[in-house]
Amino acid sequence: MQSITRLPPTTGIEPSTADLDGWVVKEGSPKMKTWALHTSKDGAMVSGIWECSPGTYHATYTAYEYVVLIDGKITITPDGGTPVTVKAGDAFVVEHDFKGTWKIEEYVCKHFDFRVK
Repeated sequence: MQSITRLPPTTGIEPSTADLDGWVVKEGSPKMKTWALHTSKDGAMVSGIWECSPGTYHATYTAYEYVVLIDGKITITPDGGTPVTVKAGDAFVVEHDFKGTWKIEEYVCKHFDFRVK
């Protein structure tokens, strides 16, 4: 049984261009691309790459997400909370109950791992 899986490059894989469930455009015309590169055997974890052009979304999460920002800059503001700005090279976590805005300030490319609650 294989216990190590190398994620494939996104080259040649068709991304989803639909907005993520729970994400609503609030400003601008951001466009996202999502490559789900691996799903765990039990279906609880998904890993992949996400890209997005500038604009603002209101996001409602239902899953825990770990992110490494490869490129770009985002200001994330929880509803009623303090803004957090992340940039290329930063790693961060979004809890499953997050609700707030993602202001994509520069083209973004991120690696994500999310766990379904």
